[in-house]
Amino acid sequence: MSDYLYGLHAIQAVLEKAPESVSELWVDAGRHDKRITRILELASEAGVSVHSVAKKELETMVPDGRHQGVVANATAPRVYSESELGDLLESLPESPFLLILDGVTDPHNLGACLRSADAAGVHAIIAPKDRAASLTPVAIKVSSGAAQTVPFVQVTNLARCLRDLKERGIWLVGLDGHAEETLFDRDLKGPLAIVMGAEGQGLRRLSKEHCDFLVKIPMVGSVESLNVSVATGICLFEALRQRNN
Repeated sequence: MSDYLYGLHAIQAVLEKAPESVSELWVDAGRHDKRITRILELASEAGVSVHSVAKKELETMVPDGRHQGVVANATAPRVYSESELGDLLESLPESPFLLILDGVTDPHNLGACLRSADAAGVHAIIAPKDRAASLTPVAIKVSSGAAQTVPFVQVTNLARCLRDLKERGIWLVGLDGHAEETLFDRDLKGPLAIVMGAEGQGLRRLSKEHCDFLVKIPMVGSVESLNVSVATGICLFEALRQRNN
């Protein structure tokens, strides 16, 4: 399935990481800066058809997004099914490091989580198929190329998936603001899945019950909670720090 991808960073990233997924490119005829030049160079190297058009045409193509002068027709990143998760895990050359998003609904948050996951070396993101954000053009744009590099797995039954992961020896560590233990006190080495809750409501009851441990991010200021994508980044990089020591 193809869709419009837009934004300078997102399109440059996909041309660098998955150029075969891009078939056409539309560029604002009025832009001649270095970033556009680099995108045109990458498109030329990949044999992508480029159209120079008026800015208004781009606004017609992407009425709800900030195109930044460039729009691409690109094949959407692959979404893995629940049945493919086992093979994906067995193919890993090291202990699994996973991120589970329990009902994150904002595509901007999903995109930001993808970007942090890529930077932290996460092997895959798992999310419910229903009532959760998917790989929309907005999520792909915000991910800045990470949607092409981090496997995104959608499951029909998250509780069942959590049970299966535990049976594979993967420790489930959930973030919960009411937990007694802090993130920094928990051992995050070895086979691990960080489980994050939805915006506002946090982890659902069943998800909490399936977690081996619940932890919180210590907060010393007046703010009671963090945006889910910010909290995800903190958790992933604390795990990365521990796993590299």
